[in-house]
Amino acid sequence: MIYLDNAATTFPKPPQVLRAASGVMAKLGANPGRSGHRMSLAAGRVVMRCREALAELLRVDDPERIVFCFNCTDALNLAIRGLPLAGGHVVATALDHNASLRPLCGMAARGEIALDVLLPGPDGAVSRAQVERALRPDTQLVALSHASNVTGALQPAAEIGALCREKGVCFLLDAAQTLGIAPVYPEALCADLIAFPGHKGLLGPMGTGGLWIRPGLTLRPYREGGTGSRSDSPLQPDELPDRYESGTLNLPGIAGLLEGVRFLQAHGDEIRLKEEALTKKLRNSLSQLNGVTLYGPTDNTVGIVSFNVDGLRSGETADALNRAGVGMRAGLHCAPLMHRALGTLETGVVRASPGFFNTEAEIERTAGFVETLAKASRA
Repeated sequence: MIYLDNAATTFPKPPQVLRAASGVMAKLGANPGRSGHRMSLAAGRVVMRCREALAELLRVDDPERIVFCFNCTDALNLAIRGLPLAGGHVVATALDHNASLRPLCGMAARGEIALDVLLPGPDGAVSRAQVERALRPDTQLVALSHASNVTGALQPAAEIGALCREKGVCFLLDAAQTLGIAPVYPEALCADLIAFPGHKGLLGPMGTGGLWIRPGLTLRPYREGGTGSRSDSPLQPDELPDRYESGTLNLPGIAGLLEGVRFLQAHGDEIRLKEEALTKKLRNSLSQLNGVTLYGPTDNTVGIVSFNVDGLRSGETADALNRAGVGMRAGLHCAPLMHRALGTLETGVVRASPGFFNTEAEIERTAGFVETLAKASRA
């Protein structure tokens, strides 16, 4: 299969990621942070090395402010549910994924918060000026997807973060589509919280992710239990990262994630340039086809090309491409408000997302399949 679904999860993974994940299960299967024997201590060192590698990638000083989560959704829930938002106002955007929209909309439906959702402009972005107009004296949080998972449009996160810092409003950045792909540095972005998955741009296994928490900011844990520390107390410990990491960590996943980050650190520029070139090639090829509609901006994006074939629903197009041996994702991509803004809520779109391990030949073959499908649909 020509795999073009890297915005959902990157595939294939670098070989060292596979070796690390399987290796800890074969040779280092102890529970990190739970025992004093050497296997457990070695497992704990793997976890700490991964935290340190992520801190280096984010350019932050304290690795212990990076909390491991089940995935980016889990990280966003920790951020949103952990903040004292009750009775306050929150600003979100139509670009946001259901991972942040559903917790926020649920709180709004229960009357716990007031919520404003901003629409992107013609360039696919929400501007600083829009956010500034939406702010109120009681605004507690601005939540923003760094890049749309439907159009790939990058957002002016640094400008919006600077505004939030000026106004004393917490800024939560969803880096699901950007960490490992575009620069994500909390200080430069004036971010207070950054949620990220381990299995996308970081090239790690599924079931991994994390949340970076700004120094001085404390969240209420929404998952409590055993941490291997302060076991004499029935209360959750205050120390990071234990405060937010109850239960056994995903050691195989974290070991694989460590190697994914190391691979990224060694080949980051090469990965970025290749993905940009493949994305541009695919977009240019599809833009020349009759009967194909493209969505989103042509520049300032991550590696996503969304389209529809005239006369076909997105699922029909994806099914036909699947039969031809091309894997893409169709539908609403868990971002219904973005589709409402695009006018594709009924049809969805087909999302192609090239990755580092794709080739130009695969992109050419894919464009050829879409062309054939568009001609057949017109006929």
